[in-house]
Amino acid sequence: MSAVTESPAATQPPASAASHEDGAHHVHGSLGALALGALGVVYGDIGTSPLYALRECFIGPHAVAISNANVVGVLSLIVWSLIMVVVVKYLTFVMRADNQGEGGILALLALSKAGTADRTSATGHYALMLAALFGAALLYADGMITPAISVLSAVEGLGVATTTFEPFIIPITVVILLGLFAVQYRGTAGIATVFGPVMLAWFAVLGVLGIVQILQEHHDHISILQAVNPLHGLEFLTAHGAHGFLVLGSVVLVITGGEALYADMGHFGARPIRVAWYAIVMPGLLLNYFGQGVLLLEHGEQVKNPFFELAPDWGLYPLVALSTAATIIASQALISGAYSLTQQAVQLGYVPRFTIVHTSETAQGQIYIPQVNRILMVLCVLLVLGFESSSALAGAYGMAVTGTMAITTLLFYAVARERWHWSKVAAGSLVALFLTFDLAFFGANLIKLFDGGWFPLSIGAIIFTVMTTWKRGRSELGKLLRLGNLPMDLFLADLKSQQPHRVPGTALFMTSDTSGVPNVLLHHFKHNKVLHQRVILLSILSERRPEVDLDHRVEVASLDHGFFRIVARFGFMEKPDIDLVLRAAAGQGLVVDMNSTTFFLGRETLLVTGTSGMMRWRKTLFSVLSRNAPSAVQYFGIPPNRVIELGAQFEI
Repeated sequence: MSAVTESPAATQPPASAASHEDGAHHVHGSLGALALGALGVVYGDIGTSPLYALRECFIGPHAVAISNANVVGVLSLIVWSLIMVVVVKYLTFVMRADNQGEGGILALLALSKAGTADRTSATGHYALMLAALFGAALLYADGMITPAISVLSAVEGLGVATTTFEPFIIPITVVILLGLFAVQYRGTAGIATVFGPVMLAWFAVLGVLGIVQILQEHHDHISILQAVNPLHGLEFLTAHGAHGFLVLGSVVLVITGGEALYADMGHFGARPIRVAWYAIVMPGLLLNYFGQGVLLLEHGEQVKNPFFELAPDWGLYPLVALSTAATIIASQALISGAYSLTQQAVQLGYVPRFTIVHTSETAQGQIYIPQVNRILMVLCVLLVLGFESSSALAGAYGMAVTGTMAITTLLFYAVARERWHWSKVAAGSLVALFLTFDLAFFGANLIKLFDGGWFPLSIGAIIFTVMTTWKRGRSELGKLLRLGNLPMDLFLADLKSQQPHRVPGTALFMTSDTSGVPNVLLHHFKHNKVLHQRVILLSILSERRPEVDLDHRVEVASLDHGFFRIVARFGFMEKPDIDLVLRAAAGQGLVVDMNSTTFFLGRETLLVTGTSGMMRWRKTLFSVLSRNAPSAVQYFGIPPNRVIELGAQFEI
């Protein structure tokens, strides 16, 4: 077998879900610097929501009339959505469920018993595992829509300044997106240093624009601040009935990006993320939303784009430039998030190997995946060309976010019960509160299904199918490989009696089996009738934790007759590397000279005529995925001129 992402280690209990108040034990830096960095990465998406969120409530397809009661009511819904979803759910509770400091839906899955579930597991655990995979798949859809709607909404500000720019809005947006994806291979290290300061300026401008509008002397709209009373939101929903419920489909746009607070926790730690929110992000957002509300009350139906119309004439073009920079930063965070999610999925065995390029010599998390980048770029451009406006794209936005948030809530319940041993009443009451918001937002977005909501669900369904097919296929193939396994003690006893010819050098066989004889070794010995003087059996296993300490990463065991076994373990946030493994082995006395070492890898040819329980179309899909996945040579960094591949056919 050429390489593995599944492993026996994956069935071991995952790391405990301790509450790290610093968010991650491996995060270093001052609180201020980390909070500033969080502004540039964590809050890009939610921070650019004022560009379009309130506009959709009063000018979008399900808009309500502009009146004092409606504006105050909608603003109340916005305020309490931010409080309940961002503050209470994520910042207060969900971020306590960190996997050695790492967050995100796959990290949360790894903490629960559902993380090791398969078709033979309890129905509840297996269903939760499938739900988590679908939630992860929806995040990819979010990563496609966010750059498109964010950049497009910023460039649309040019149309507020003058109608002359309107024919050029789509081309300019496409050029910006193409340029953004074109520079991804360079990594984010260079531009990341300006992300935080730019977003600090952005939130400052948001707050200033809002407060200036609220405090204008010749208007008396300070009463807009009554929106902090949740009763106004409830009165709005009661007065408007079904129509008021549909408005929640636009209100949800203010919390898009909330999942990023949790997913990016490992980069900055929980405390800096919380500090950035309370000190800068939340005040800036609320003041801007209130300012837009005052503008709507003052000018009514004349308002077409409340965010940009907050700016004075002289400040419109600078605001468009700053908005574009902010949306590019928001897009960058989602694109980088898609890379990280893919790396996690590869390591946890849910998708095939991808070519992962590290773009920084010092920052492990900065990676670039060419295949993912190309797919995101094409789909982002097609979204802009197909929907043509940020208002139309808003119809596609929200389904992915609300679906993932609801699934995160269910996983949180599992962790609270299994890891923290909360009672059913305590965990259930809190989760019921969270689901009240999650399901209300998701239900309100269902009406968008034919207005664009089909897109994230379709993308999510496709990726979910790939993930479940790959996981099942690797499991079935693993069963076939184990059928032909030979215990190591029997093989070594047979060698002692046969005493085959041994040739100089070292042979290294990669295998997922940490106890038996690899099939590729048996295949080689059967046909070539010889063995090298030294034989190393190397297993690279994936742990259900983000990182593995260097002291515990590599284990070397000496077997009889010149045989050695190396077991290397990597976390789901790490990329396995042969050089690193062999250096660690040398530190334990097993020195490997690459010039005299031959790597033997297995390459399986899969036939769909087997008797496994997979449906034939799934077998075909798994075969295609396996055939087109990058080889272990690329993925593990093995010198290609030292490799021999031995093929075998398997019927699945």
